[in-house]
Amino acid sequence: MKKTLATTLLALVAVCGAASSSAAQDKTVMVGGQAMYSNKDIIDNAVNSADHTTLVAAVKAAGLVDTLKGPGPFTIFAPTNEAFAKLPAGTVDTLLKPENHDMLVKILTYHVVAGRYSTAMLKKEIRAGHGQATLKTVSGGTLTFMMNGDDNISIKDEKGDWANLTIGNVNQSNGVIQVIDTVLLPS
Repeated sequence: MKKTLATTLLALVAVCGAASSSAAQDKTVMVGGQAMYSNKDIIDNAVNSADHTTLVAAVKAAGLVDTLKGPGPFTIFAPTNEAFAKLPAGTVDTLLKPENHDMLVKILTYHVVAGRYSTAMLKKEIRAGHGQATLKTVSGGTLTFMMNGDDNISIKDEKGDWANLTIGNVNQSNGVIQVIDTVLLPS
């Protein structure tokens, strides 16, 4: 009996140890009060972030859910609800109307770059570009990246406005989310 109990306890300790080791290896990042899991896709994580409800609503209205659940990889520069709140009053409501579908799609896909760009990769591109890097977005526009201090990456849109990357390297099964503090706008 003692041997069976000891064996059971040892097996339980081994299982718990393996589970915590596995969880430690799956590095999660907290966004909007929720853990973002690298084994979930962009949409499955984003819907759980309290900071990205406006972005999720816009992605749904634009019909981009299936695309962003696809294999990618994609890098999403994801504006927070606060970023959308900086837009002039009524802008988001206007963009969500069916008659503005094409403009909404253009703005949202302007926040997407094909490939998986970590902050380390962005910094490497900035160094290689002698202080700035330019990436083409899925919408066909360009975003310009520069360092703002030692660690902060700033992004300039085609209108000349700036966003700061506030939470980096939120890895997804089909790409990476880089959280930003301002909505980027194409020309």
